[in-house]
Amino acid sequence: MANAAVTHGETTGETDTRLAWVAQARCRGGDPDELFVRGAAQRKAATICRHCPVQLECGADALDNRVEFGVWGGMTERQRRALLRQHPEVTSWGEFFENQRRRHADAV
Repeated sequence: MANAAVTHGETTGETDTRLAWVAQARCRGGDPDELFVRGAAQRKAATICRHCPVQLECGADALDNRVEFGVWGGMTERQRRALLRQHPEVTSWGEFFENQRRRHADAV
């Protein structure tokens, strides 16, 4: 779920960067309530994110800001909590995902 609200402590550059990817999100014109559902409906809601060009940015933003509710970057609340538990050392999820992407590209 791409929400253009500015989080506490963001610099102007961070805000500009965030607004740039939010503008490209597939969900930007939809009903936000579709992404704030419970249970099995979350998996269905996550399909909106499947082909989103900013899926990783959205997921990283939600993880970096410890967003507790809703589907963000194709991840449910449970999936985000699991990632946070598995990788407590991560300080930037955007960098983490980029490194993962690079490793995958190098392996292929």
